Formats: sequence, C-alpha cells, structure tokens
Amino acid sequence: MTEPVHPDRNRRKLYGRRKGPKLSARQAGLCQTLLGELAYVPGGDPLAQFPNSVREVWLEVGFGAGEHLVWQAAQHPHAGLIGAEPYQMGMAKLLTKLEESTLNNVRLYEGDGLDIVQALPDASLSRFFLLFPDPWPKTRHHKRRFLQMETLDSLARVLKPGAELRFATDDKSYLPYALERLMAHPGFDWLAQGPEGWKSRPADWPPTRYETKAIKGPPTFLRFAQKAKMPA
Repeated sequence: MTEPVHPDRNRRKLYGRRKGPKLSARQAGLCQTLLGELAYVPGGDPLAQFPNSVREVWLEVGFGAGEHLVWQAAQHPHAGLIGAEPYQMGMAKLLTKLEESTLNNVRLYEGDGLDIVQALPDASLSRFFLLFPDPWPKTRHHKRRFLQMETLDSLARVLKPGAELRFATDDKSYLPYALERLMAHPGFDWLAQGPEGWKSRPADWPPTRYETKAIKGPPTFLRFAQKAKMPA
C-alpha cells in the first residue's frame, strides 16, 4: 500500500478567498470551539477519526455554506463526511448548522482539500464531491483549478473500486475542461447513459445555496466511478 503523503510535503499555493466579512460573535466562538472538536487531521486511517457507527468515508472539497454536506451526513449516518473549505465564512456557516443538529458523522478541515487527498491511504474513500468549484475562467488561470490530471491520479488512488466522483459546474468553460480530463483519465468511467445523465440532478444530490442565489448558467451534474483496477 502506498504510504500516506504528509500534507506539508509538496504543498501547492492555495488560490481564492480565505477571509471574508467579519464573523459574528457566535460564529467566531464556534470557530474557536466546535471547529476544534470536529477538526479532521490529514493522515492515517480516516475511519479512526469517526464514531464506530461510521463504516465508510466521503469527502467534499469546497463545501460553500455546507448545505449539501449536512444533507448527505443526515441521510447517510453510516458514512463519515469530511468537509474541506478554506473560506472562513463558509466554515462558520456550516458550524452554525452543525451546532443546531445532532450529527456526529462530520469532520472539518479549514484548508486545501488536496492536503487530505494526498495524505489518505489507498482505496479509503467511498465518495468524493467537487460541486461548483471556483471556475477560474481565464485561460491563464486554468492551472489554479482544483481538477488537474495530477489530482485525478491522487483521487483514483484513494477512491475504492466503484466509488463515485461527483462534479458539478455552471461554468461553460469548466465543463469541457473537466470532461476532457475525466474521460482521458484511465482510472474513471463516466456513468451517464444519455443527456439526462448529466443535465438532470440525481435524487440524492440536493441543491446548494449557491445554486439558488448565484448560479451563472444551466448546471451540469457529472458522475464518474473509479475503475476496479488501475493500469500498471
């Protein structure tokens, strides 16, 4: 088995906002208390950081305000949801939701989700979500996009055979970019059987706050599965 990669090694530059509007007193307090209680530490077996009732681990990178992550955690108590989000206000909004819930299957990382991916053991994730990431539409900024071939290499390694990678975008330039890379990568199969397979939202894919307030165009929902065996 491949040794987990320490997140401090080969750290990339993280683009995008980290700070935003000033947090309320309640939000700031939750970032000091609840975030520490729910903090995910990259490295080792991710199941060890969840209650014994959790049997598999899912990861969402860039969860925004956390609506999708909270819904998935509530609907799938057997799954441990790791959420990675560098934007402070997004983290604060999710913490507010979690404080008001009884969920015990969520862990949070305030930073680059790639830190988590690189530190995971082989075949340790059962699902991965990248929903409406920053599109970085200018061509010279495409290198800043989370979805790179090197990232897909890492995801193919850490996803279990048959595990799903879910990607959504409303950006007309990010869609062909993502499809080109996902279709070219030997570790993934596209699950769509026709147009409804990417134009329609699956029943277990709830909308986010971004989709209701800031969406720029028709959303596309992509589902790919990790192939059972990667080529040598």
